[in-house]
Amino acid sequence: MIINAASIASLFQGYNASFNKGVLAAPSLYKEVAMVVPSTTSETNYAWLGQFPKLREWVGDRVFKNLEAYSYTVKNKLYESTVKVKRTDVEDDQYGVYGPLMEEMGRAAGDHPDELIFALLSLGFSTPCYDGQFFFDTDHPLGDEGETSVSNMQAGAGSPWFLLDTSRAIKPLLFQPRLPYNLQSLTAETDENVFTRDEYLYGVRGRGNAGFGLWQLAFGSKSTLDATNYTSARSAMQAFKSDEGRPLGVVPTKLVVGPSLEQVGRKLVNNQLVAEEGVAVSNEWAGSVELVVVPWLV
Repeated sequence: MIINAASIASLFQGYNASFNKGVLAAPSLYKEVAMVVPSTTSETNYAWLGQFPKLREWVGDRVFKNLEAYSYTVKNKLYESTVKVKRTDVEDDQYGVYGPLMEEMGRAAGDHPDELIFALLSLGFSTPCYDGQFFFDTDHPLGDEGETSVSNMQAGAGSPWFLLDTSRAIKPLLFQPRLPYNLQSLTAETDENVFTRDEYLYGVRGRGNAGFGLWQLAFGSKSTLDATNYTSARSAMQAFKSDEGRPLGVVPTKLVVGPSLEQVGRKLVNNQLVAEEGVAVSNEWAGSVELVVVPWLV
C-alpha cells in the first residue's frame, strides 16, 4: 500500500467497520437487568432511589413527597484499550491480519457494560447501595425511622446466584453511559509513535459506570441452589414492602447464575420433570423465571 492521507483514512474506515461489527456481536445482556440512565456530567446523584409512588384518596391539598431522602452517587470512569499496528505491515499489504483483532476490540467494548453490571452484582454482598447498607444485606431499614429491617440475602459459602425482578421501569441495577465506546487512531506522520517507533496506534475510549438500583428488586444467595432455597428467596421477595408498608408486588423474573451453576439452574427452572424418591414428578418451578448464565460473576 502506498502510504498517504487517503490510504490511511481508508484503512481506518475498514478497521472501524470491523470494530463496529464486533460491538454488534456482543450479547449485551446488561439491558435485561439494568436501567440505562445516560449521563451528561462527571457523576449522577440518584437521590430518588427508594421512593415508591403511592396513590391516595385526594382529600384536601396534595401531599408532596420528598424525593431526596437518600444520596447515592455514581461517578463516571474512563476506559481504554489500545493496540499497535506496524507501519511496515501496512506498506506490505499485511494490514488485513489485524481485522480480526479490531473486531475483537469491538466485541470487548460491547461486552464491557455486561462485565461492569454482573461483576457489580457479585460485589453486592460487600458494596453499599442507596440506603447505606450492602446491596445484599440482612438488615435493610424500612419505615420513616428505619424501625424495621428486611433481608434480601441468604448466607453461605457457595457460588452466588441471584433472583431479580426486571419487569419494571426501575431495575435492580443501573448502567450509566457518559460517552460511547469508539475507535480512535494515531497515524499521522508527525505523531511520536509513527516517527519514533514506526507504529500506528488504534485505541478504544469510553466513559461510564455501573451502579445499584433498588435492592427490593433483587435477592442474592450463596447457599446451595436448590428448590428449598429458591422457594425461600421467592417468598422473601414477594413479601417486600415500601417504607409506608405497601406491598410492592415484587415477582422475580430472572435467575442469574455463573457457569458453575448452569446445569443446576436448568434443572431447577427449565426441566418439566424432577425426580422425587426415584419417581418422576412435575417440576412446580419449571418456567417460573428465565435463566440467565453469565461468565462475569465472581
